[in-house]
Amino acid sequence: MQRSIDFNCDLGEGCANDADVMPFISSANIACGAHAGDIASMRATLRLCAMHGVSAGAHPGYADREHFGRRALALSRDQIRSLLHEQLERIAEIALVEGVALAHVKPHGALYNQAAADVALADAVAEAVRAFDPQLILVGLANSQLTSAGIRHGLHVADEAFTDRRYRSDGSLAARGQAGAVIDSADDAIAQALAIVRGENITSIDGAALHVHADTLCLHGDRSDAVAFAGALRNALDAAGVNVQGLRR
Repeated sequence: MQRSIDFNCDLGEGCANDADVMPFISSANIACGAHAGDIASMRATLRLCAMHGVSAGAHPGYADREHFGRRALALSRDQIRSLLHEQLERIAEIALVEGVALAHVKPHGALYNQAAADVALADAVAEAVRAFDPQLILVGLANSQLTSAGIRHGLHVADEAFTDRRYRSDGSLAARGQAGAVIDSADDAIAQALAIVRGENITSIDGAALHVHADTLCLHGDRSDAVAFAGALRNALDAAGVNVQGLRR
């Protein structure tokens, strides 16, 4: 079993439970004003990170609020670099004022999923992160094109696994629109998370045994039971003797 793991959550996206989730996690991915969030929400979430000793990271996505950044778009390499730079610059300026050091970058939604599979897009994301700050950790789906691109571009990367999403047998995430893709049961999600941390196989949505390596586990902050789930998973990790610690650059 792994003896340490990061436990991250996507925050600053307009949910009312950020302050309640924060005590249970070790890293926060903060919306940067494109798919969700604004200057006030970024500032508030960064302050919560400082208060609870949680590592702060940027969570940039497509500027598509109508679809919450979950609609696949086709942007050029230059457009991707500009999109990320604008969002990273915005949150970095606020973080500097608040005295909080950004530790990582985790793309959001469709940008994340597309970059996990598309080599050219993954390279564009990695290039943008490196150009902005080569010390930032790039968080991406475990064993995906995104983390591979990060390594090629000299970045530290963190392989991410999802506690409340089902996987396909190839290691990609099952599409949200597919029945059973989101694990609604907290008990089932916790069981999957513990299996990943123990190095055990999980069962893919198509019934295959799958091994998923993870440096960080993700909880989606927009779950209706996010607070209770975060607390239950943190208690389960603590009970299993796993040291929960944030991403550090």
